[in-house]
Amino acid sequence: MKILGSEITPYKTYLNRRKFIQGSFASALLATVSSSVLAKHNTDPSIYNQFMNENDKVNSYEEITTYNNFYEFGTHKKHPHLNSGDFKPKPWSVKIDGLVKKPMTIDLEKILSKVTIEDRVYRLRCVEAWSMVIPWQGFQLSELIKMAEPLSSAKYVQFVTVFRPEEMPGQKKRTINWPYREGLRMDEAMNPLTILATGLYGHEMPNQNGAPMRLVVPWKYGFKSIKSIVEIRFLDQQPETSWETLAPWEYGFYANVNPTVNHPRWSQGTERRIGEFKRRETLMFNGYEKEVAHLYKDLDLTKFY
Repeated sequence: MKILGSEITPYKTYLNRRKFIQGSFASALLATVSSSVLAKHNTDPSIYNQFMNENDKVNSYEEITTYNNFYEFGTHKKHPHLNSGDFKPKPWSVKIDGLVKKPMTIDLEKILSKVTIEDRVYRLRCVEAWSMVIPWQGFQLSELIKMAEPLSSAKYVQFVTVFRPEEMPGQKKRTINWPYREGLRMDEAMNPLTILATGLYGHEMPNQNGAPMRLVVPWKYGFKSIKSIVEIRFLDQQPETSWETLAPWEYGFYANVNPTVNHPRWSQGTERRIGEFKRRETLMFNGYEKEVAHLYKDLDLTKFY
């Protein structure tokens, strides 16, 4: 009989060990939010808004789950919500291979039994100059990396999305060379801000948002945060990534949010927060400059965009 993650860790215990982390990556706030409220999977933004910076507020559950980029289900923002009903995120396994001491294919439920689940409220900035603030649930990618024990020669991590055209109708079209691929430098992958998210707003991850597990790298444009991950590879060379391969003059490997480097077809100096009318000024590294700027101190951010 298959043992469910909820049977390995009682849900009440799971909630009690989670931390609410603000966009500034500073405050542990469990003491001010009762587990009983969270256990109801509350989608009221006010529960999270009280922990945000003055100029931020959390987007609603409806906004987050009905306005998405997920080309595997279609190119329109509404397509993922409308076309992902047949996708089956359970059971799920992840293959870990490449330059590691412990290559493995591991069931997601087993992964979740070994890591610390946290709640983090992060800004998400998309390259099309729109943004959201999302309360994610997940764990630091570094925890999974440590399980695999990368070799010293491993300098990059590549991620691969599942390929199931029978469940993901967008994959039947040649929009992208499927399956979708993304990558990070090892130091980016090990940064405490980088998480593998398995839920949002207290719910398991919806299909349209990348069920059952997606990457979240909050200082980079949204296309770096690859969804529905089935393989993680450790490499000694910079890996191919989907959008950089498709249009390298528009999408670079790093994809750091940078208001001074425009997309060839539009400015990145401002952004439209979903649910707001007035545009906002784009923040360097999406507002996480203090935490990540040191990773790029010797990098020409105009050349390595």
